[in-house]
Amino acid sequence: MRAVAWLLVAALALSGCGSQVDAEEWAADVCAALEPWKTGIEDLTAEANAAMDPESSPTQAKKDLLKLLAGAADISEDARAGIEAAGVPDIADGERMAKRFTESLAATRDAYRTAHDRIEKLDAGKGDFYDEVAAAMKQLAKDYDAVPQVAELDSEELKNAFEAVKQCQ
Repeated sequence: MRAVAWLLVAALALSGCGSQVDAEEWAADVCAALEPWKTGIEDLTAEANAAMDPESSPTQAKKDLLKLLAGAADISEDARAGIEAAGVPDIADGERMAKRFTESLAATRDAYRTAHDRIEKLDAGKGDFYDEVAAAMKQLAKDYDAVPQVAELDSEELKNAFEAVKQCQ
């Protein structure tokens, strides 16, 4: 019985040990999670711009926009999950900084999903379809602008970690 109690205490004590990681390791993991997100957003946007020519029907335009928005939401979630998996940087206020990154990507994901859902409900056959799409995209831009920005880090330790990691340059 004593051995079981000791094992439980040891397991509980050790479970907290892996939650914080070296700041440079964390920065490398964050950059690794963000690179495919950045590239994916660029690729989806280029693809949508190429597909959205004046010859596109409203139905095709809707389909292309929905693909863009769903893809952007999905890769934003992938990046958020990757950053969450990176753990917490071993710096002062590391928990808050890690949370700021994941919350920023969650808000970005949600903005894309909201725009997707709004456009999905539109009737491409209605005369005001493009006006409604423009309104949805304007709201997306507003929602996106409201996302907490992580580029404005208020942690010198984290700034130094990102600057020290080659893949973050």
